[in-house]
Amino acid sequence: MASLKEVRNRIVSVTSTQQITKAMKMVAAAKLRRAQDNILRMRPYAQRLNSILANLSQGAGAEVTGDYGVQREVRRVLIIAITSDRGLAGAFNSNVFKGVNQLIQERYQAQAAAGNVSFMAIGRKAHDYYGRRGALVGNYTQVFSQLSFDTVRVAAEQAMEGFRNGEYDQVVIVYNEFKNVATQIIRAEQLLPILPAEAPANATTSNVDYIFEPSKEEIVQSLIPTSLKVQLYKAVLESNASEHGARMTAMDKATDNAGELLKSLKLTYNRTRQAAITTEILEIVGGAEALAAGK
Repeated sequence: MASLKEVRNRIVSVTSTQQITKAMKMVAAAKLRRAQDNILRMRPYAQRLNSILANLSQGAGAEVTGDYGVQREVRRVLIIAITSDRGLAGAFNSNVFKGVNQLIQERYQAQAAAGNVSFMAIGRKAHDYYGRRGALVGNYTQVFSQLSFDTVRVAAEQAMEGFRNGEYDQVVIVYNEFKNVATQIIRAEQLLPILPAEAPANATTSNVDYIFEPSKEEIVQSLIPTSLKVQLYKAVLESNASEHGARMTAMDKATDNAGELLKSLKLTYNRTRQAAITTEILEIVGGAEALAAGK
């Protein structure tokens, strides 16, 4: 059985840990509110942009073509893995790695065997993980420290240029989509090549009439790069909100577990102390009886 001093030290250590996890939960909750506001504002914009592209491409039966819509035989693939810069967020980062591995297993086994799968890591955890495995493209470990459209735009432009130059035949984003504080969903979305824009099922495109200046084709071609950058930025915002939600949940569970452990340790401490007192009393009684018998 552990000594009283050892149990006391463990109680102090667990109490300190509980205070830290409680503080981290509060910090994550504050950051989550801001991140959630950002993604809730971003979603309508991204949906509206996609709706405009759908109307432009479908209104007169035109297809979205150009450098970003070229369909090639998939020999070289770029996977953009979006993780966090820090840990202590439960299975947040490991789920992204599992999602990437599952994607490769299901769709890109031949390309991976030939060494033609490259990774763009957004977030330090992805950078460290794929940096040890080679084929890492770009360095975007500081995106979340100064999160803005401009910082994400640089990564999007690198992926777009690589596809345009024929370095990659397909570009896919893997990230955590924010659903609520306790739930994040792994998504794998194809960024390039783009498919002809499709309107949402509940949207009506046939009744929308635009006056085009310049031509519709030129407008669509100018909107496509913007849409691609917005798509990646939205994925980063989703991941950012998911990270804080996952960390808040993880720290909440850690705080609860620390509380349960404290109860157990305090019970152990009391039992150990009672056992020590009982032992001392028995020794005193035994000593008194020995003295009485000696007389």
